[in-house]
Amino acid sequence: MDPARLDEPSTDFRAPFDESGLLAAPRRVWTPRPKFQDRRWLHALLLLLTIGTTTIAGAGHYESFVTDLLQRPLVLSSSQLLVRGLWYSVTVLAILGCHELGHYLACRYYDVDASLPFFLPMPFIALTGTMGAFIRIREPIPSKRMLFDIGIAGPIAGFLVTVPALFLGVSMSRIIPEVSRLPPGAIGYQFGDPLLMKVMERLIWGNPPDGYTLNLHPVGFAAWFGMLATALNLFPIGQLDGGHISYAVLGRRSTLVTLGTIVVALSLGYFVASSWIVWTGLMVTLLLLFGRSLRHPRTFDEDVSLDRTRLWLAAFAVAMFVLCFTPAPIEPMQLLR
Repeated sequence: MDPARLDEPSTDFRAPFDESGLLAAPRRVWTPRPKFQDRRWLHALLLLLTIGTTTIAGAGHYESFVTDLLQRPLVLSSSQLLVRGLWYSVTVLAILGCHELGHYLACRYYDVDASLPFFLPMPFIALTGTMGAFIRIREPIPSKRMLFDIGIAGPIAGFLVTVPALFLGVSMSRIIPEVSRLPPGAIGYQFGDPLLMKVMERLIWGNPPDGYTLNLHPVGFAAWFGMLATALNLFPIGQLDGGHISYAVLGRRSTLVTLGTIVVALSLGYFVASSWIVWTGLMVTLLLLFGRSLRHPRTFDEDVSLDRTRLWLAAFAVAMFVLCFTPAPIEPMQLLR
């Protein structure tokens, strides 16, 4: 979510003459700009483009699924494959859309000016088909209570869609022999399993026999991407959802949490998975570009503690992060060629 910005009110001049008909001194009337004004055509265009790119990406995931990771011939035409790509597209857009609508509706509730969701298509990388979605908050959020509610509404809304999507996706998956060789020119990736996915796989499929693995349905992959997006958003850094929640709970001490989180993420990139270098670089760039500081923008009640209910919700946010986090999200597959 972008940093808040206060719009300048407009001015007008009224009553140039007084009641006696004499010229009166003009007085300035402050008229605030209307809120929740959007170029809806732009939001609709970005959504349509993202539907297209995620459907193309979903077609690739479905091809990998029905051919058991390209080990069997494909019997579907291109048009049939594209239709099957909607399995992934509809699911991932539902997860991302509900996440951002959670923020947006919370802003509407508190009358904090915000934009409709911007969906971000990614046409040149077929893995996800999208870079996610975001809303823009156009004015400062005055209190910690409002900041907390707006910050946590998105992850909870997205998580409530992710869990049933994950159950459906894992149920539609199947057990196949492990792949030891990819076709020439094919690129394979290993996806780290978040704790929630491991639990779901164990509940539905138990322990696969040695030499077998789960071939994940595109709906399951969309849920996996939703969990990754949730975990990244819940990092307690700057203007991310986790940064809002951390500041609302800890106040000024949240700056130390931000610094510690950046160190942990860099350590993950060095010791665990190189992909974390990319994620960390992106998060720090957004932090400096939009926040211009490691400190979260202040609220007027910075030293006031949150109520018990919101503290429990903060604990639930930590639980969501633990369930959705994986130390090695994406790594190239180490297979014989």
